[in-house]
Amino acid sequence: MNSHQPLAIDHQLERRARLAVAALVVSALAPILSVPGSPFPVPASVLQAQETGLPVGAKAPASTIVETLDGKSFDIGQYVGKTPMLIEFWATWCPLCKQLEPTMIDVAKRYGNKVKFIGVAVSVNQTPERVKLYAEKHGLPMEVYFDRKGTAADGYDAAATSYVVIVDKTGTVVYTGLGGSQNLETALKKALGSPGTPGA
Repeated sequence: MNSHQPLAIDHQLERRARLAVAALVVSALAPILSVPGSPFPVPASVLQAQETGLPVGAKAPASTIVETLDGKSFDIGQYVGKTPMLIEFWATWCPLCKQLEPTMIDVAKRYGNKVKFIGVAVSVNQTPERVKLYAEKHGLPMEVYFDRKGTAADGYDAAATSYVVIVDKTGTVVYTGLGGSQNLETALKKALGSPGTPGA
């Protein structure tokens, strides 16, 4: 047995625990913080879109190995620097991901021919089979991959599920956000180099 294997396993378990706890905290606080007149001094906009994870202006990882839902190795890094990308880290059990679904479907209809939409399913309390069934049932408008080893979550510094990263054609991060209510259209326009709004 490789002497580094126990350390790798410990790191993976620790990362999974952090991801699960962060998802639960964000999910639990979202309704409280978004209520007008909430006694908490944190504005609801913090949950709608914020810089989290990779800093805006950073380069996306050149190589990020995940799995297809039939268990084959796949490198989503092959898209970096070739096409704008939207990557969502999500889970079948994540209420904020579910809340974000209509927005995701809408922007994919509008920008799917210009932007690569990728869903990275975290491996916490999920299986590729369960993820595949969910994606098909709900018509998720993205290529869906399974992050069995947490490589993508680590590479993109995913703090929780419902974490979205948008990367422009040069491979530069132009947006990161967390939560069920994010202005993805504005972020996608930034990635495509057109800051105006439709009809403006």
